[in-house]
Amino acid sequence: MKIILENIELKPALYLVGTPIGNLQDMTMRGLQTLNTVETIFCEDTRVTGKLLKAFDIKTRMAVYTDHSDQRLRQKIFDVIEKGKAVALVSDAGLPLISDPGFKLVREAVEKKVDVISIPGASAVLTALQISGLPTDSFTFGGFIPTKQTARENLLKKYRTHEETLIFYETVPRLEKTLQSIQSIYGDRVCVVARELTKKFEEVLRGVPQVLISKIQDKPIKGEVVLLVEGYEASEISEDELRNQLTKNLKTMSVKEASSQLAAQTGVARKVIYNMALEIRDS
Repeated sequence: MKIILENIELKPALYLVGTPIGNLQDMTMRGLQTLNTVETIFCEDTRVTGKLLKAFDIKTRMAVYTDHSDQRLRQKIFDVIEKGKAVALVSDAGLPLISDPGFKLVREAVEKKVDVISIPGASAVLTALQISGLPTDSFTFGGFIPTKQTARENLLKKYRTHEETLIFYETVPRLEKTLQSIQSIYGDRVCVVARELTKKFEEVLRGVPQVLISKIQDKPIKGEVVLLVEGYEASEISEDELRNQLTKNLKTMSVKEASSQLAAQTGVARKVIYNMALEIRDS
């Protein structure tokens, strides 16, 4: 079915337009009408956005805006709006600003009292959360997981006692190492790997980190990945159980490592477990 687009009445403003995360049919009619009507579409990559515009026969002028764009370009955008025109900002996929460029532009627009209007659309974060099977009433989005091991582990430690579902973006080449870090810091929490969302080969893998590691080793995966982790749940554990688990951990870990991991898993104060680990080691 061919979509016939007509210009609609838009007030002068910065329009943040959501675009598909994989399936072009997820583009909203309001989004298409907006892109067809604005003076200019600012995007990360004109080649990527150009394919979207071509698919819907939209001929609006494009210009590049990224996180590296300077204040001069932002001022040019505001100048266009102040002359009574509407402009749009899109990212390569999904909602602008959600781990994509645009924050500085929107912040400055708010400071200058320039109207900012969101045209909602697809979101990998929310799509993955919906189908994960993990609690959806409260969640934390941690963005992209850092490349370096120390930074990655520091980020995971920051969230390890959060009770809500945790959501991250990760790349396939680093996924196994990240799952290993989650196993070490969080223990056997259920994780969900959602890949290629809305696309032909969409797939959702669920299980504790070691199970997921085995799955992706047996059958390597490709594509874009959203990684979700079950929230923290403090567990009641007896002193005897603590000692037994610590004794087991100390066979393969240092006192510090064994204490940190068990503290994260049980919610018992790390200092208490550390002192207990010293007693076990010295005995």
